[in-house]
Amino acid sequence: MNAPTKPVNIVDVTYAQTGESVNIDELGMREMQQRVFAKRNAQHLLVKAPPASGKSRALMFVALDKLYNQDRKKVIVAVPERSIGASFASTNLSKYGFFADWEIKDEHNLCDAGSSAGKVDAFIRFLEGSDATLVCTHATLRFAFEKLAPEAFNGTVLAIDEFHHVSADVESSRLGALLRDVMNGSDVHIVAMTGSYFRGDSVPVLSALDEAKFTPVTFNYYDQLNGYEYLHSLGIGHHFYQGRYTDAIGAVLDLNKKTIIHIPNVNSGESTKDKLDEVGFIIDTIGHVQGTDPDTGIISVRRHDNGAILRVADLVDDTDLKKRGDILHYLSHTASSDRDAVDIIIALGMAKEGFDWPFAEHALTVGYRASLTEVIQIIGRVTRDSVGKSHAQFTNLVAEPDATQGEVKVSVNNMLKAITASLLMEQVLAQNFTFKTKKFEGDDSKVPGELKIKGFKEPSSERVKQIVETDLNDLKATILQDDTFARAAAGSIDAETANRVLIPKIIREKYPDLTESQIEEVRQQVVVDSVIKNGEVRDVGDKRFIKMAEKFVNIDDLNINLIDSVNPFQRAFEIMSKSVTPSVLRIIQDSIAATRVEFSEEEALALFPRIQNWVKVNGRRPDIRAADPNEKNLASALLFLQRLKQQREAESRSAATEERV
Repeated sequence: MNAPTKPVNIVDVTYAQTGESVNIDELGMREMQQRVFAKRNAQHLLVKAPPASGKSRALMFVALDKLYNQDRKKVIVAVPERSIGASFASTNLSKYGFFADWEIKDEHNLCDAGSSAGKVDAFIRFLEGSDATLVCTHATLRFAFEKLAPEAFNGTVLAIDEFHHVSADVESSRLGALLRDVMNGSDVHIVAMTGSYFRGDSVPVLSALDEAKFTPVTFNYYDQLNGYEYLHSLGIGHHFYQGRYTDAIGAVLDLNKKTIIHIPNVNSGESTKDKLDEVGFIIDTIGHVQGTDPDTGIISVRRHDNGAILRVADLVDDTDLKKRGDILHYLSHTASSDRDAVDIIIALGMAKEGFDWPFAEHALTVGYRASLTEVIQIIGRVTRDSVGKSHAQFTNLVAEPDATQGEVKVSVNNMLKAITASLLMEQVLAQNFTFKTKKFEGDDSKVPGELKIKGFKEPSSERVKQIVETDLNDLKATILQDDTFARAAAGSIDAETANRVLIPKIIREKYPDLTESQIEEVRQQVVVDSVIKNGEVRDVGDKRFIKMAEKFVNIDDLNINLIDSVNPFQRAFEIMSKSVTPSVLRIIQDSIAATRVEFSEEEALALFPRIQNWVKVNGRRPDIRAADPNEKNLASALLFLQRLKQQREAESRSAATEERV
């Protein structure tokens, strides 16, 4: 095996290693857990925090307080899959200063092997008995809901992990409906936890109206990672391949890094349709199998390059459920605390949300993943803080479009969307800023993390404030996943059209209740936030500069027109263009060039002053066949307006004729 190729990173983030998010107080709580515990008296609590921030232990603290101090009798913890149940195993909290320990008896750990019916019976026995804590899966909870009346949950605390877990519509909506019945029909206390920053690609357990009843606690990703002790940097990148991924994976598989490999779903275009064979190919890429441990299921593989033994866990093979169970048990009980227990995990549909392997350094994911929640959960597997881990890496192995194959458009779309997914991760992982209007010269902000911008429109209503505070990442996801905008971000349309025409169009569709002035306020927030987070801030003497569109601008001189002239995402596509062959780049460019922007009358009229200015500068009208995307876009808008004018004149003549008749 040759030395691995370094992936092309679209995102590189460095952190200050302040240690603040992992330091504990006199009760043994981290920063995030302190925030949650401060809201412990809320009947309905929604905790939104990144993977590895300590949500599981935060729940333990709150649940124990509710048992001891709030007259609750029982705590039920529900997790999306069995392997995550280990995160809620018995934990000695008192040795760190808390007043009680978290204890789960074996018979109340319903995440172990067993039938669904048997687990529901055990759930009902628990409610009728005297013990206080139980852990089960979402599915077991749903089946139990169906057998019990809502009042059976009086006196309980119901904790639902991965509240926005991506699941089938029917299951999720059914769980939501049953949960709503229990909320309305009992005095149940609920603690809901999620590590997702995107709701748009998942089916929420509860509607937005029901969620409004919850007291939220949010801990953002930047605060979490910036406050680590060991992790200094995170890279998010891509490696593009043609042919079979099993022939290409060796180019980016660094055997010196603790790695989780997520192979593609068998129904995806990247899959060879034989998942077990794919695992075999990956192991052959690593080296020669020396044997399999009969107790743990761990495979010992001797490396081709240096003869060292690597320990590989295969979570793909589900033909032997006992063996699968042994591997999961070993990973949750040994690999989470012993660095040498395993080196590479190969998974399909597992080892994502809630999976705890703090030593993991590299997440190597094959194929474009449509779910942003899935991407952020995978990244979360490698961003846990651990001794000796200074860098974490997420690499997406993506198929290049091939002109000799069908579905070129699909391949280009997947490639662009894989890149836009990375751009969204950058937005989530970067430092947060607040923006204010700069009212006069010298009106500069003295507040850390606040920027003042000339011409910026601040939120004028509670509705816009709510969108800015809670929905901005979701809105960015909607924008960047829009096919036309993805191509615009790649450079097919000039920045101002993308920012002033396409973005408001998407906002209008997503929030039809907003007025035009509110849409403009939201639009400015999205564009400014994206540009600033994508930029590089530098201090020079007593002044601060931000790099936008390859130029450094004094932050004191920022204005909305300058920001609107910047495409914050184009840099990523420029990086991508240098990592593919000229022929592949030509395919991508041809596909992007074929993009047509559909104008509304309002949008085309908004561009008319720019069309007039273009004609004045160039002495001719813009040409629809021009190579320059800006000229082509203005020509399209002009053509639209000409056709609209002809249509109106024809309608006017027709109406005049009818009147004479």
